[in-house]
Amino acid sequence: MKINKLLGLGLLTAVFFASCTDEEIVYKEAPAAVSKGAYEKGVLVVNEGNFGSPNAEISYISSEFPTLFQNSIFNTVNPTKVLGNTAQSIGFNGDLAYIVLNGSNKIEVVNRYTFESVATIQTGLQNPRYIAFANGKGYVTNWGDAGVTTDDYVAIVNLTTNQITGNIAVVEGPEQIVAYNNALYVAHKGGYSFNDKISLINSSDVVQTTITVGDVPSVMEINNNELYVLCSGKPAWSGTETSAKLVTVNLATNALAQSLTFAAGEHPALMDIEAGSIYFMKGKGVYKKDLGAAALPTTPVFTATATTVYGFAAQNSKFYVGDAIDYVANGKVTVYDMAGTLQRTYTVGVMPNGFYFNN
Repeated sequence: MKINKLLGLGLLTAVFFASCTDEEIVYKEAPAAVSKGAYEKGVLVVNEGNFGSPNAEISYISSEFPTLFQNSIFNTVNPTKVLGNTAQSIGFNGDLAYIVLNGSNKIEVVNRYTFESVATIQTGLQNPRYIAFANGKGYVTNWGDAGVTTDDYVAIVNLTTNQITGNIAVVEGPEQIVAYNNALYVAHKGGYSFNDKISLINSSDVVQTTITVGDVPSVMEINNNELYVLCSGKPAWSGTETSAKLVTVNLATNALAQSLTFAAGEHPALMDIEAGSIYFMKGKGVYKKDLGAAALPTTPVFTATATTVYGFAAQNSKFYVGDAIDYVANGKVTVYDMAGTLQRTYTVGVMPNGFYFNN
């Protein structure tokens, strides 16, 4: 969702950088580098943090030149609050951003442009993962008890009171959720196990049907009335390794329109759609597939410089790669142009897992 607003962007002339070589520019924050109200027209980076520790945070990278960058924007704007434990994702609805914290079993609601705290939803959530919006309500996927296969659900949020008003029981391991024509599609990776289903929840908040795709549906994106699902397949350590697939679902019929199988041993888990093409990562390689192409690409557009790839996005003719490094130290975000030329490197928080474009 892209919403244009005219909000003041303070200190637009300030650019902070620590070192510069022929290959990269490494930016580091300065205290209060971005004034309150200035988080429009940029990228919000979700830094997951370490599970069990309250060190999740959000970084901001502006999309306009000169580039502004700031870490820990939630705590900067709300100094008496701690974001929490294990930030999983962000959902936008109007002027608000909903930050889903898996380990804290809560959602922090903020103004998406000022990042001022609006509310905290902390009752009725158990292992929350992702949020989407339809029919004037919010819908949050929850694993429940990750060791129990029958208690997974989608929580319904009253967006006026910020209260959970009901649950929709679903099959195991609900992850990403996307809205389409007042309906919701939920990908079921399987929680601590594995699954191969997409649930369709209709406007009456009822699971209308389930669609079998491939094992471990990891990423979903809708484009031109079709749902594209990257299914990672079961890994070798599961004991029953299966192949990854890229599946297309026709949203008029909810039937599979295409299913392409990756080579044995390949398990891509990151994908985005930009300018009519699908981009996905295998290892550190970024691959391009035109939406209508009948085969998967075999040669990458480029290879990222990351140590441990953890997040990925393609937007506005740029690629963003999150690098978790060793899963303990602060991670990095590298930005590339469409040819794969490195443009910027930023030191962010621990385990950068996602990018949300606040335009």
